[in-house]
Amino acid sequence: MAEIATIARPYAEALFKAAGANASALAGEVGALAGVAGDEQLRQFADNPRVGAELVFNVVSDVLGRKGVTLGQAAQNLLRAVLDNGRLAALPQIAVQFQALVNAKSGVSDAHIESAFPIEGGQLADVVASLEKRFGRKLNASVEVKPELIGGIRVVVGDEVLDTSVRSRLEKMRLALAA
Repeated sequence: MAEIATIARPYAEALFKAAGANASALAGEVGALAGVAGDEQLRQFADNPRVGAELVFNVVSDVLGRKGVTLGQAAQNLLRAVLDNGRLAALPQIAVQFQALVNAKSGVSDAHIESAFPIEGGQLADVVASLEKRFGRKLNASVEVKPELIGGIRVVVGDEVLDTSVRSRLEKMRLALAA
């Protein structure tokens, strides 16, 4: 079977082209679709041969409606295309690739920050400003607390990683002493 990323790419690119200037606004709807499509029970329901694509479409629309999300025409068309082709499992990856296209167009990158301790408010703004200088572009930051880092942070921006954690430094020292 083909990689999910390979399956998702044409959907994300087609949606990006169809959305045009509205791509940024559509990203929220696509993210909400991905969140619902990530549910294992829904995917099992959709994979049932006795369940039609229209019923799955209605269930997904209802779930999103209960969350206060109304799908625009472009998001509805994406969902119908994905369901008609049996690619519901690829929807989370479609959302990731679509967001990457939107970010590339706007010159912004997603930054995943792992920290040993919570980073909030002004402290987060300072960290993001410093990281934007380091990576040379605007960043959308998300923070995850990982106590196993002991101290410091680990930042992933695209395929670049900046690891200043105590755990990483201890591992480097261990390797140097073992050599």
